Amino acid sequence: MFDVKIVTTSGEREDAFSVRRKVFVEEQGVPLSLELDELDETADHFVVYTENTPIGAGRIRESDSGIGKVERVCILPEFRGKHLGKLIMQALEDHAASKSFEKIILNAQSYAIPFYEKIGYVITSPEFMDADIPHRTMEKIITE
Repeated sequence: MFDVKIVTTSGEREDAFSVRRKVFVEEQGVPLSLELDELDETADHFVVYTENTPIGAGRIRESDSGIGKVERVCILPEFRGKHLGKLIMQALEDHAASKSFEKIILNAQSYAIPFYEKIGYVITSPEFMDADIPHRTMEKIITE
């Protein structure tokens, strides 16, 4: 029913951007100029599909040697509560392990911290604002 796919085509890439625009720009009011950035060029993107409809997205990139940075994880509102966040995070973590990353870092919106804690992430920073939204940095050691 739900499938997570690493982006390999321009159409899949646009699917990821479409979900991100709906969640971050339209729903949360993040300026498009901040949401779509130069890091999109080098990051590995993932999309969650139901049938052929994109309903979730996320990206990962190498931040420092051996460290993956997960960003832009989102699920469309009508599909939340179906464990799709966990599904996409597992795909991102598996990808990080395949690239021999030792750990993953991410900047979680503060309301989402309990979700990330449930899947093994720990807080490593005080709260800070990003795009006028409170965040905290979190990390998880990756083991194969």
